[in-house]
Amino acid sequence: MHSASSPGPINVRYSGVFTTDFHSPARSQSGDHCAASVPAFPTRQCPSLSLAELRPPVRLVREFIWPPEQCKLEGIPNRNYHARGPITGRNMRQYFASLLLMTSLLLLPVSAQAVDEPQALRLLTSALDQVNDPVQQTALLRGMLAGLAGRRDVTPPDAWAALAARLGKSENAQVRELTSQLSEVFGDESATQRALSMIQDRSADVADRRRALYSLLQLKNKQVSSLLLPLLDEEALRMDAIRGYAAIENPQAAKLLLERYPKLPMESRKAILETLATRKPYAQALLRAIKAKQVPRADIPTHVARSLRFLLGDDFVSVFGDVRQLSQDRESQIKKYKQLLTPTALADGDAARGRAIYNKTCASCHTLYGAGGKIGPDLTGSNRANLDYILLNSVDPSYDVPEGYKMVIIQTVDGRVLNGVIAEENAQNVVLKTVEQPRVVVLKKDIEVRRISPKSMMPDGQLDQMKPQDVINLIKYLQTIEQVEVAE
Repeated sequence: MHSASSPGPINVRYSGVFTTDFHSPARSQSGDHCAASVPAFPTRQCPSLSLAELRPPVRLVREFIWPPEQCKLEGIPNRNYHARGPITGRNMRQYFASLLLMTSLLLLPVSAQAVDEPQALRLLTSALDQVNDPVQQTALLRGMLAGLAGRRDVTPPDAWAALAARLGKSENAQVRELTSQLSEVFGDESATQRALSMIQDRSADVADRRRALYSLLQLKNKQVSSLLLPLLDEEALRMDAIRGYAAIENPQAAKLLLERYPKLPMESRKAILETLATRKPYAQALLRAIKAKQVPRADIPTHVARSLRFLLGDDFVSVFGDVRQLSQDRESQIKKYKQLLTPTALADGDAARGRAIYNKTCASCHTLYGAGGKIGPDLTGSNRANLDYILLNSVDPSYDVPEGYKMVIIQTVDGRVLNGVIAEENAQNVVLKTVEQPRVVVLKKDIEVRRISPKSMMPDGQLDQMKPQDVINLIKYLQTIEQVEVAE
């Protein structure tokens, strides 16, 4: 319920889109609603948009929901904002186009007259040209970049060149950087050359170099491939370089990565294995390394083995053996672990050590007590006190996979293979959450094969790889009702 009095208007940035005439949140009991002027529009089948009924004086409005993890990434408040009423006329069309871009719904018809991509870009460019506040400029630029994520060969609006020249002289570094990134999307060669120079400049800020690298990898820029090798020797950018070889194929990549494999820390070795499981030539080189015992078989995680099996088929099985399938006797497996996990054994278990095991084996995919990955279900509110529930989902994670967590395998036209769950999807893009990356944007026109696997992303047989005491400690931790300190 909004209060009768309202403080003066303030500018609020939300999910890369700014609107004017925001008012400070008038707190309801939950304190998560804010009245604002944003456009109203007809309901559409879109996971990011829904109807919301608020009490007077707020009318029937539309609700824009952005994933909490993206809020954290963008550094914005994790809350929902509700429209007090529609903006009309020209402003409504501008802000509406911004909202479409932000949610990657560029071609979604919203009335009898559709807002198509060129028109949306013209409207946004016009809106951007009329503001001078760096906060507002940054918000609109972020919205445009988010809406065009993964896109290549986008035709710029006629007014973009002049606007980019002006914004490129801004005193605000973020405005300059975002303008340059958007110019890259629009095919501006000078912006691309600046990004290439930034990647090579060791005196530049690491975050700026990383953004430049990510931007060019998204655009499949072939020139960036030759810049990845020196980055392998820079600790701050090594992981980015390793994953860069997955985005852009390089005939020397497998040799370069495998030569460095034994000397690198565990996190980098894991990233190398994941990268080598994305393309057939890479996978063949990795298989030869496994056969020669250059890479121990035990190093290969199940999700990597599945990708290798998809790429290489029986050639992989002949060297590695088949990827472990579900035991036909699930009940006997559960019975075996119940005999180990007696009330006495669990009472003597060490939850702190269990948390350390959880962090190593589970946290990259699952959230517990507010921390962890988003690929699998949040475990905080699950039936963790029930030992049968825990064992069923650990012994046979594919027994009952919720619809939103089924593994999707995508092979692109350039031969890259990705495994993950669908985070977002619209008419142009699929966004995957993978074990190694929370957001991988794939253009639908780049997809050659797309399959839904009956298997869970969670590997079978994880408990089988642990020592009995580690299993006890892990289950002890999973059954806690509040967070515990992690063991050193």
